[in-house]
Amino acid sequence: MSARPLKVLQVLPSLDGGGVERGTLEIARALVASGHRSCVLSKGGRLVAQLEREGSEHITMDLGRKAPQTFLRFPALRRLIAGEGFDIVHARSRLPAWVTFLAWRGMDPATRPRFVTTVHGMHSVSAYSGIMCRGERVIAVSDTVRDYIARNYAVGGENAHWPRIGMDRVVTVPRGVDPAEFPWQYRPTTDWLAAFRSAYPSLDGRFVVTLPGRLTRLKGHHDFITIIGTLAGLGLDVVGLVVGGDDPKRPGYAQEIRARVAREGLGERVLFLGHRADMRELYAVSDCVLTLSTKPEAFGRTVLEALALGRPVVGYAHGGVAEILDALYPFGAVANGDAKGVAARLVDVLQGSETGSAPAVIRNERFLLSTMQARTLAVYEELRR
Repeated sequence: MSARPLKVLQVLPSLDGGGVERGTLEIARALVASGHRSCVLSKGGRLVAQLEREGSEHITMDLGRKAPQTFLRFPALRRLIAGEGFDIVHARSRLPAWVTFLAWRGMDPATRPRFVTTVHGMHSVSAYSGIMCRGERVIAVSDTVRDYIARNYAVGGENAHWPRIGMDRVVTVPRGVDPAEFPWQYRPTTDWLAAFRSAYPSLDGRFVVTLPGRLTRLKGHHDFITIIGTLAGLGLDVVGLVVGGDDPKRPGYAQEIRARVAREGLGERVLFLGHRADMRELYAVSDCVLTLSTKPEAFGRTVLEALALGRPVVGYAHGGVAEILDALYPFGAVANGDAKGVAARLVDVLQGSETGSAPAVIRNERFLLSTMQARTLAVYEELRR
């Protein structure tokens, strides 16, 4: 006799967009496809319609507002969890995880749902952040995150904080991409290419190097400008595309980097495309994609997306990005902060692309969406009562 369907609640602040939200929808979709009941609790957002269209239910409750009264919502959440009879409650963000934990802790251990958390990022180490390691199973999105947990929140860790967990509770489930969404050696449609060339005619016949990511200091835009200037000085006909919206909280930074581009006479070499919804196509027309984040990332989805298409990626190899480069394009790995090293590696990639001597990208068979979904659902199944 087959096991009854699971009833799973994922909890996060909102559904407006971002990596955590995307992962939530991906697991919700997998639950529905497997015949389980999928529910998501958040304050709402633009992705709710897609969530519901794909067969999940949405429960509106704001557990992400950073105010003392948010913690006082745990009795209402406890009543909801008990009344709905969830098998699994999966918290994906710190403040909602605290409220969920307070609700869950006061329930009968024999009948309450199993509690799962996912550590999506390497937050500042504190008891507040430690809540993300309080799950009965703790999912780490990369080996980098697993190491961060072991160092900072595990029994015997060199910097151990509460809750001092056993690492047997931690499961590494790397994020992944769907080959149907990012096909190997993908080429944009004729219509898209025509529209792109019409909008940016100056790119014809030139090397295109792309830096994706919102305009924040951590993404390394100043290094990008230096690298493009260096390549131009070496005689390479290169154009750099900065793809990402301005940070509304720090508009001065966007002004700063645009002013530097103008000051150094690189206005025709560095183009700001703003936020784009066609990243797949932009990766595909790029001769190389860069990753220049000065702070190690938990995973590095943009790096994986570009490599999944077969496009080379060069940049600072630390954190989750280092794991992806090591698996799919070791030639692209450069020491953190070594802008000169990135420029030198780019010369090899760009010149090699003309002669056919550039190192090849390894086809992605490791970081797959289907694997991530299956391994997450396996965590749920393991915990079912």
